[in-house]
Amino acid sequence: MLIDFFFTLRAAKLPVSIKEFLVLLEAIKSGVIDDEGGPTVDKFYYLARTTLVKDEAHFDKFDRAFGSYFKGVELLADFSKEIPLEWLRKRLELELSPEEKALIEKLGWDELMKRLRELFEQQKERHEGGNRYIGTGGTSPYGAYGYNPQGIRIGQDRSRHRSAVKVWDQRQYKDYDDSVELGTRNIKVALRRLRRFAREGSQLELDLDDTIRSTAANAGWLDLKMVPERHNQVKVLLLMDVGGTMDEHVHRVEELFSAAKSEFKHLEFYYFHNCVYDFLWKNNRRRFSEKFPTWDVIRKYNKDYRLIFVGDATMSPYEILQPGGSVEYNNEEPGAQWLQRLTQAFPKYAWINPEPQGIWGYRQSIAIIQQLMNQRMFPLTLSGLEGAMRLLSK
Repeated sequence: MLIDFFFTLRAAKLPVSIKEFLVLLEAIKSGVIDDEGGPTVDKFYYLARTTLVKDEAHFDKFDRAFGSYFKGVELLADFSKEIPLEWLRKRLELELSPEEKALIEKLGWDELMKRLRELFEQQKERHEGGNRYIGTGGTSPYGAYGYNPQGIRIGQDRSRHRSAVKVWDQRQYKDYDDSVELGTRNIKVALRRLRRFAREGSQLELDLDDTIRSTAANAGWLDLKMVPERHNQVKVLLLMDVGGTMDEHVHRVEELFSAAKSEFKHLEFYYFHNCVYDFLWKNNRRRFSEKFPTWDVIRKYNKDYRLIFVGDATMSPYEILQPGGSVEYNNEEPGAQWLQRLTQAFPKYAWINPEPQGIWGYRQSIAIIQQLMNQRMFPLTLSGLEGAMRLLSK
């Protein structure tokens, strides 16, 4: 069995050697994961990753290869281990008409969380196709593969209706690739509208025009003229939404990120998910262990930094306006408060949205973000980027 697993990893272009594979087999034989509770898939996953993967840059490839080989075993970081997985296994797909969807009641935040706490204590068996309990394929606000206008998604592999107000499963996000090859130079050209050059430092750069004039005036004797090197003085603080609905826009955001890194010498970047709260991160693999408090980011950079948010602003309104509204943890202060603090600290700011501008009016959360941004939201298009750069350069 594990021989095929080894070849699956090699097929995924992971640099796994036979020696490392033998170390894994020896660890299993020695009972490393056969401790209290017995061996589990989670324990094997972490043991295999520790022995076979030596560079965290390959973690994403390993996760995909592991998931494709051990099909159906996908919950590696498990917030829902108290809930039997049998309750969440997909068996049917619910199809509702727009009229039927409109009749399903929204519980509201307080009632939604109160009811979930009660269900954890009451529910004893699997439910499918219902409207109350944790289950699948129904209209209940709790579970997977059903429909509810505002619910808590539990055990589902990805977003389907973009209406969940909280996601019970911890998800792994992949960093945006800043070395991606651009399919077009248009993004770089648009970003150059923001650049401002100034001369500073020692005389390290040849002034060709002045050298020609001085040489001609000197009867042909070479007279070199040097000037200080020109530097890009624009400073950019880039905050990027990652994961969830942003997965659909990865390629375009990677193009923007790659172009920004090549165009701006002074570029600082951080990640957030859906809305900014009390901490940010730079590495998605370590986002819960290497946090950067948002207050520290605000204090670290001067107000001359241009603040650029990149995100689809597609989320539950609770995530922006409600304490505890984050889909991943209980934030003490609403996201709206942190957005206001950031825009007050950095007066030159803009929000770039990869979602098509034609659907903005149909998303309540986008309207809220636009209001918080004082209508400084631009689409991720050539004209949109040019408009954002003109605003930021004033």
